[in-house]
Amino acid sequence: MPSFCLFPTPIGRCALVWRGDRIVGAQLPEPDEGTARRRLARRFPQAGEQTPPAFVEAAIVDIVALLAGEARDLSHLPVDLEAVPAFERRVYEVALSIPPGETMTYGAVAARLGQPGAARAVGVALGRNPVPIIVPCHRVLAAGGRTGGFSAEGGVETKLRLLTIEKARTDASPGLFGALPLVARPSRAAE
Repeated sequence: MPSFCLFPTPIGRCALVWRGDRIVGAQLPEPDEGTARRRLARRFPQAGEQTPPAFVEAAIVDIVALLAGEARDLSHLPVDLEAVPAFERRVYEVALSIPPGETMTYGAVAARLGQPGAARAVGVALGRNPVPIIVPCHRVLAAGGRTGGFSAEGGVETKLRLLTIEKARTDASPGLFGALPLVARPSRAAE
């Protein structure tokens, strides 16, 4: 039976879910704790709230540091992706190779998988990521530095916030305004 804990971070209360000695789920902040608990209950109905074991505590330390702006690599954290379909697992392996502060496009991920026409399928797989922040799906962008989607609470604005915290570059070439924060394109409803 899985267990979970909520924990504070610089961007709000996040959650980790574990079974045995592996992390099976992660949750970025919701608007409030009640919403976070309801979402956890939908995703992991059998999970009970527990004091985190040492490996989860260590993961929390790394996640909090990353969200505070420290360049932390979370790829070493013990995650269980056995229930994830093979294609999605391969997408997550590529995403795990993207260091903090760097980005890759959906198309580049697809090409690295040997499936250059599968950019949309990569996006769908990243939208199903059970351990966001650990598997850094926020580091994968659409072509031309566009943000693409993001399924966590807050959508693209949360993705941009994470990339800004990591001081991510959206392309390899230095620019005059490279240090400026990323900005979401206004939605059509706001026009």
